[in-house]
Amino acid sequence: MHVLVTADSLSGSSLSGSWTYTRELVTGLVTRGVRVTLISFGEIPLPDQTSWMDHLHGLDYRPTAFHLEWMQEAEEDLPESSAFLAALVRELRPDILHLNQFCYGNLPVDVPRIVMAHGDLVTWNYAVHNHAPRPERSLIWYRGTVRRGLAGADAVVAPSAWMLDRISACYGRPRRGEVIYPGRNPIFFNPYVSKDDCVLAVGRLVDASKQVFLLTQQPHSVPVCIVGAEHTVPRPRNPIRADVKLATEQTSVAIRGPQTEAQLRALYSRASIYAATARYEPLGMPALEAAFSRCAIVANDIPSFREIWGDAALYFRTNDAASLAENISMLNADRSMRRAYAELAYTRARERFTTKRMIDDCLQLYRSLISARSMAA
Repeated sequence: MHVLVTADSLSGSSLSGSWTYTRELVTGLVTRGVRVTLISFGEIPLPDQTSWMDHLHGLDYRPTAFHLEWMQEAEEDLPESSAFLAALVRELRPDILHLNQFCYGNLPVDVPRIVMAHGDLVTWNYAVHNHAPRPERSLIWYRGTVRRGLAGADAVVAPSAWMLDRISACYGRPRRGEVIYPGRNPIFFNPYVSKDDCVLAVGRLVDASKQVFLLTQQPHSVPVCIVGAEHTVPRPRNPIRADVKLATEQTSVAIRGPQTEAQLRALYSRASIYAATARYEPLGMPALEAAFSRCAIVANDIPSFREIWGDAALYFRTNDAASLAENISMLNADRSMRRAYAELAYTRARERFTTKRMIDDCLQLYRSLISARSMAA
């Protein structure tokens, strides 16, 4: 089987799950003996973003700098990028297209097309601002582009039933909708390190959807580390180390910039609690990485977190900083409860959200679409 995958290289930092999702998908497929052609859009990635490809035999990687559909310059780029992609499909003749952008769902090629709905501007706006975005010209173009891409796809895959429902409500129900939960390879994480009394969160302070700023609005009984945040609040006098320990006279929130994967894994392994503060988190990769590292998860009470984590997380009142602080304090005070939630999250991740399970589901979908296309022919 030959699968052509498109990806967003601008999501290459630890703050976004899109590039991580792509890596898990491509690595999982190649490991199963699938031939993969990967096309990235947005910008040419840095070497550290692509080092995971070095030993993947069976991967053909072609980076491009075409603008993505959510970027301001996308309207000018889309005809050219679509023509480039269509010509490549006709040349390589893959068996299936796994598209991580909406805009290529109606590409004029005779190959089954899957569109993966990682997230979009309209559902983001509803989740963050509780209303539809203003109907500016660029948004009208964007909505039309997304709608046409979804309508043209043979199948639309969402990372949760909640996301599939929101996409359907905003753009129309796809001809075939599937939920395939994102997965991670547990081998990347260390759940066996002794934990420190500390809280970890991943996100930028200015990102309204991640809203890690909730952690800065209340005092905490335990050190808190926010990774990937701009230094828009005073930095602690003693810089926090990679093991999340912070020794100051008064406990405070430590703000760190983006970390390497190795640094982030060390942070996860030492943190006893992970704060999943987001109000919009379609892929939910950071919480999944925390679960594989055996962190107890304190999550915002939103439908997508409830769907993914069920009773394996402790929920704080939706978007409520005081409730978040109370839950963190409760877990920190009750070690047995904290260990129990950590074990619940770890077990749920191992049972439901591994790369293996994700690839199993993807391959099943690929085969059904290829079979349907051949029968129709």
